[in-house]
Amino acid sequence: MQTVFLGLLLVAVLSLLATAPQSRLRERLRTAPSLVWAAPPVLTAIFASASLLAGAFTWRLTAAVLFYTLVPVIAAWRRQDLLTVLLLWLPIELAAGQSLVPVPARGFLHSVAYGIAILLGLVLFLGYRALPGMKYQAPQTKRDLWLPLVGFLVVAPVLVAVGIAIGFIPPPHLPVQPAGKMAAAVGIIFAGTALPEEILFRALIQNLLMQRLGETTRSLLLASVIFGAAHLDNGPQALPNWRYMIEATIAGVVYGKVFQRSNSICSPAILHTLVDWTKHFWF
Repeated sequence: MQTVFLGLLLVAVLSLLATAPQSRLRERLRTAPSLVWAAPPVLTAIFASASLLAGAFTWRLTAAVLFYTLVPVIAAWRRQDLLTVLLLWLPIELAAGQSLVPVPARGFLHSVAYGIAILLGLVLFLGYRALPGMKYQAPQTKRDLWLPLVGFLVVAPVLVAVGIAIGFIPPPHLPVQPAGKMAAAVGIIFAGTALPEEILFRALIQNLLMQRLGETTRSLLLASVIFGAAHLDNGPQALPNWRYMIEATIAGVVYGKVFQRSNSICSPAILHTLVDWTKHFWF
């Protein structure tokens, strides 16, 4: 049941890549902006259902989720876009409220919280704020599919060379996992890591920087450094993991360039998937 629950959240996120539901959401919030206030209780009810499923429901946890979903809506209502992004991102990044969740339920409920954060971000920026330049749509041309491949050919050798030199990754080895597991990992990485991170760091953060600074090298590098810094609290090395930050910053430059040149958020997400998949199975 937990897998089904997460699958339904994923379907909701992916459905907004299509023009029709995206347009309906934007139109409803344009004609009735106050509907955006329905998002916090609806998303909190979804999380509460998940916590019941996991045997971890408490009113204190539910209240914390309601607060988490409400505060970004207040910021968006006041047109504080960067603040809205931070309020969506940092509580998830810092695992706020983790102590309220029993250890056996943490993995599942963290994934649910992640999905809710993405949905709320899409409702606020894709629908309510109608932020231009998000490129939240399926690939539109062949260019959107070959750009990630070119980006991978450019960045992969650099990441390997730098990663080995600084001790972030070992020398490459042949994969030891079954081919089926390797194939399934492509979809898991795309849906669970690459697309959510590209929505946050490219469609929102880099895009907002580009709205203010233009499509410049400065906006690209600033977004890449932010992306890199977000990996300081990731293992497997000791924290703060400066090795991971260096690698992620380099990757972020190419992800960001692909985002600038493509028509779809899927393009940098595909590149992101290729990089993470290669690291996971070959290093």
